[in-house]
Amino acid sequence: MRSCRYPDKQTTVARKTEAKAPLERVGVSEMTMKKKVPVSQAVGMVLPHDVTEIVKDQFKGRAFRKGHIIAERDVDHLRRLGKEHIYVLELRPEEIHENEAALAMAESLAGDGVEYSTEVVEGKVGLKAAIDGLLKVNTEALYRFNLLGEVMCATLQDNTPVTKGEQVAASRLIPLVGARRVVEAATAIARSGAPIVRVVPLATVRAGLVITGNEVFHGRIQDRFEQVLRDKLTGLGSTVTMVRFAPDDPDLIAAAIHACLDEGAQLIVTSGGMSVDPDDVTRLGITLAGAEEVVYGTPVLPGAMFLVGRIGEVTVLGVPACGMFHKITVLDLVLPRILTGETIGRTELARLGHGGLCRNCPRCQYPVCSFGKA
Repeated sequence: MRSCRYPDKQTTVARKTEAKAPLERVGVSEMTMKKKVPVSQAVGMVLPHDVTEIVKDQFKGRAFRKGHIIAERDVDHLRRLGKEHIYVLELRPEEIHENEAALAMAESLAGDGVEYSTEVVEGKVGLKAAIDGLLKVNTEALYRFNLLGEVMCATLQDNTPVTKGEQVAASRLIPLVGARRVVEAATAIARSGAPIVRVVPLATVRAGLVITGNEVFHGRIQDRFEQVLRDKLTGLGSTVTMVRFAPDDPDLIAAAIHACLDEGAQLIVTSGGMSVDPDDVTRLGITLAGAEEVVYGTPVLPGAMFLVGRIGEVTVLGVPACGMFHKITVLDLVLPRILTGETIGRTELARLGHGGLCRNCPRCQYPVCSFGKA
């Protein structure tokens, strides 16, 4: 396990460890021994948990921290928060407090590229991206973790692009005091395979663009596709090192692709010529260039006529004309995954259908939206 720090608090980057997780559901613990004390008689006692204050549209946070020694001046404040009593806890060995549980679960949940603060706030620990990259969530393990009942972990969606410092998950014990065996079962599940939450860095590649179409090649219109693709690639940390233009001729499109490969392109992106019109031959040009494992068509709108294939170790993407018109398309869903080294085929594309319909909002806020999120 490796440690790092936020500017003002200790954090830990947790690494995957191996363990076997029990698959059966673990029951909810019995209530611990708690003594209720009227708040008017609680002066000098120690709060066993954070006390939250909520003011509509203004504030939600801790009014009092766990461990706070109640003073006379606090009594009226606690009553305004609806606290007529406080608990005095007497934990049994088989029980665990929410703070201890939250830290244990955060340590087990966090994989590579994820960090968390050792400060527990209102019983919760937030997990944050330690790097820019793509969030990967082990959804099956997350389901089994949450199925236990007394514990919870909420995450952003799998394959969401995230930036360093962004919260990607949060976990807590739901009751103030729970069964230690439930927390142990939860951490065993989290450690039993791929980490439940990790952030994968994006590779920096040299990309080659092949802009197709007679109208552009012969100067009838000004090309606007190049800048769109360049912006998307540079926004993810890669560079466009070569651009070739080709008319609607399969042989010349193939030659332009090979020219990019000869100059060291690690990714090829073609633009346009992907629809059903007789002049749309980019797909044929990609095939003539030697592309294999070609998959054409996706259950995503915009982007149904998208293509992905490979020439040797180099991925080739065919972006339909919608990629120039729409701000966000299937390319935005697929490109970050390719830059993590993932192979995208028919199975991966087919899964994009659930959530693959863009709402075409007047003000696009992707990725803070449902597009591409199953």
